[in-house]
Amino acid sequence: MIPIEDLLRFVREDAPWGDVTSEAVVPDVACRAVIRAKDTGIVAGLEEARALFEHFGVAVRQRSADGRPVAPGAVLLELEGSARAILLLERTALNIIGRMSGIATRTREAVDAVRAVSPDVRVAATRKTAPGLRVLDKKAVVLGGGDPHRYCLSDMVLIKDNHLALVPLPEAIRKAKGRSRYRAVEVEVESARDAVEAAVAGADIILLDNMAPDAVREAVGALKEQGLRERVTLEVSGGVAGDDLAGYAVTGIDIISMGALTHTVRNFDVSLDILKGAGTVRLP
Repeated sequence: MIPIEDLLRFVREDAPWGDVTSEAVVPDVACRAVIRAKDTGIVAGLEEARALFEHFGVAVRQRSADGRPVAPGAVLLELEGSARAILLLERTALNIIGRMSGIATRTREAVDAVRAVSPDVRVAATRKTAPGLRVLDKKAVVLGGGDPHRYCLSDMVLIKDNHLALVPLPEAIRKAKGRSRYRAVEVEVESARDAVEAAVAGADIILLDNMAPDAVREAVGALKEQGLRERVTLEVSGGVAGDDLAGYAVTGIDIISMGALTHTVRNFDVSLDILKGAGTVRLP
């Protein structure tokens, strides 16, 4: 659960000096409202939306759970409390649910496509997240059945092409392992030869970057020939899309990481509707 202080930043962004429309137009009354799904997919972000509403004194009844499939028309949250508070939080709550559910749904689609042909291969996210939203984006991936990968640069060592432009591959791995044995060392490579070199140098994870499925098979085969395949975890990444997931999943790798899970998000449609005639009462 993301800290409430972080969620409140989103509210302050949307209403730094209050909700002038509701404060001018809406009387200080209590009302009832519902948040409904308008899409089919995996819902996420309900925990965060609930925390926001409850922080502002709105009673919440949760009708679905994060990570569950929902259909159009499904009631996700029932709300009762200050009309002004509900209206203040409406867009922020819907934005959180919409973005997180979109990510969770896309992730579940990718996971299902991979598991259909190779049940042991994992689908992972990347650091291609919206600034300030990484914790929510990564949580949505997990709710969709994916692996969050590293959360930040402090989590693990991932030696990429720009590192290798400055330091030779074997030296980079040696220095990384010398820094700490408690962090996995991953190395990005672009050929079978470099994959073997990385494994010989002691990499724990080898990322086969921007390689077509045939090139990935070649790298897996080269590692097997050298008796190195079982020493390493193999990840593919770089331009992997939905239509080629199955092709990568059967190449003998362990992980498929996809920036598209979080960098290109189709918002999941949700709405908040105040229930008319629900007996609004003036607050004391």
